[in-house]
Formats: sequence, structure tokens, C-alpha cells
Amino acid sequence: MPHLEAVNTPATRADVWNVNNVHCCARYQLLAEAEPDLLVRVLNLFALQFLTPVQVNAERLDDLLSIDITIDGLSWHRAQVIAEKLRNLISVCSVDLQNAEAAWDAPAQAAG
Repeated sequence: MPHLEAVNTPATRADVWNVNNVHCCARYQLLAEAEPDLLVRVLNLFALQFLTPVQVNAERLDDLLSIDITIDGLSWHRAQVIAEKLRNLISVCSVDLQNAEAAWDAPAQAAG
């Protein structure tokens, strides 16, 4: 019978969904085909996560819809996952995700 050996377990993976993770303010900029239900489908991804946007701006440019969404209270990893889900929506051409807090800090540093 073999001798008992200590089992080396790998380190546990970080819990990126943990509520104690640092939260950020994310800004999503979408460009998509202008369809009547697109705005509802986009906002539904946030509603399913119990997230309420700080600001939503949508503008139709001929056959395209430009949507800017600012939302806080989520980790950067969670913001990236939502951006990927937005990219997978039918009719969405592009999604740009930015840390809105970093964008606000940059002009302040340039002015100082």
C-alpha cells in the first residue's frame, strides 16, 4: 500500500465577482444598426445585472445608432464581460469601453 502524501492544491482563483472588489465608473460607446428594439436589448443587459446607468445618450445617424452609456458600481472585470455581451448582440457594429474615472482625471492632470 502506498504511503500517504501531502496533496498540493493549486491556489484558488480570484473571485472577480466579489462585491469587495474595487468598483469603477465605466463608459460604453456603441455604434449599431438603427433598429427599433436595439436600445431595449442593450439596456436589458444592465437590468439583468441589477445595474442602473448614470447616464444614457442615444442618437440616430441615418441608418446607425450611436449610444453612450455611463454606469458605476461594477468592477472593471464585470464591465469587460458586459462589453463582450454587447459586442455579441445582433446589429451592434462596435463597442468601446473606457474607465470614465480615468477619462475625467486626465483633463484635470493636463490643466494642472
